[in-house]
Amino acid sequence: MGYYDDHSTDQVRTRRDSQKRGVPIVAAFIGSIIGGLCVLFSMPILSNYGLLPYTIQTEPESIAVFDSETPQQGLQAVNLDVNSDVTQAVDRVSDAVVGVINMRQSSFFSSGDENEGTGSGVIYKKSGDKAYVVTNHHVIDGANEIEVSLADGTRVPAELLGTDVITDLAVLEIDGGSVETVAEFGSSDTLRVGEPALAIGNPLGLRFSSTVTQGIISATERSIPVDLTGNGQVDWHAEVLQTDAAINPGNSGGALVNIEGQVIGINSMKIAQSSVEGIGFAIPTAIAIPVIEDLETLGEVRRPQLGVGIRSLSEIPSSYWQETLRLPEDIKGGVVITSIAPTSPADRAGLQDYDVIVEIDGVEIGDSHDLRKFLYTEKRIGEDVEVTIYRNGNREVINVQLAEQQSF
Repeated sequence: MGYYDDHSTDQVRTRRDSQKRGVPIVAAFIGSIIGGLCVLFSMPILSNYGLLPYTIQTEPESIAVFDSETPQQGLQAVNLDVNSDVTQAVDRVSDAVVGVINMRQSSFFSSGDENEGTGSGVIYKKSGDKAYVVTNHHVIDGANEIEVSLADGTRVPAELLGTDVITDLAVLEIDGGSVETVAEFGSSDTLRVGEPALAIGNPLGLRFSSTVTQGIISATERSIPVDLTGNGQVDWHAEVLQTDAAINPGNSGGALVNIEGQVIGINSMKIAQSSVEGIGFAIPTAIAIPVIEDLETLGEVRRPQLGVGIRSLSEIPSSYWQETLRLPEDIKGGVVITSIAPTSPADRAGLQDYDVIVEIDGVEIGDSHDLRKFLYTEKRIGEDVEVTIYRNGNREVINVQLAEQQSF
């Protein structure tokens, strides 16, 4: 009993203490409410007498109600100026970038998609009632017919004037009646790494026509090995611009543009590997313009030739270098003659199979690319050259008069 009597007495005492503490809490709460109301109602009076650092608006301002019949007076539309160097560059050249459709031979039961290839091209010239388009050789390769899709969607037939497999360029002629915009070529020689670059073309076909991607010039001089004959051997090294502007299938033949809206390159290829991003290539205008002029006027690019079939010495097993070719041990590079065309310059000069060319006019020839680059860029048709060879272990110099290359 004592335990419960003591506990009951404590509970009574506790409730009484709580009631005593609750009185000041309630009083404080009521006082804060009264104080707040006094401040609220006194603020307009104090404001009217200038006793506050700000004014209080006691009357509601008019509220605009918008409907189809109420004029929206006092409102002003805000127009953002989104013009920039990029948009101006695109506006200047985009209508000159067209689609190029390669119409291949089809059967009666074939669908159109299976027999059409699409790429891009650039209208670079208009003369009289004709306009001229540059594109890639691989875009129109194997075509029975070619069509060009203009910026407004109009499709016109195109005539192939000429094509060059080495530089991967081709020139088309179309009716110029609907052509209003012609691209301007800029100089690729003055480009610097880090400059803005815009790629314009038709990735993945005409559904994405006139697509623009932005990047920079990643490198101004890249040498890319190219197999021109499909035999798995490197026949040429393309001198190209590198950019990280996205270049996708269908962009080939389109324009790489500088910030002035000038064409500085013709988009040509990219490295297509799952582990690689942002490595695309374009043919610089310094290389493209002379080729375009030849293709337009001559239908081909005329280059000098020796008239020989060749293989780089590095492609020959080293065990044959001394045993079969009888080369001195200090010779590590050169070009082996594998065949000679009848009546060619090499045939007339007396060159033979298995001769190893190591120099031309004193310039060292390390491989087949060196030989072609030297002839195509340094020499002209009809020029005489001194060809230094090794034959049966002996070093000889033979004079050869270069002739026009008939075909690659």
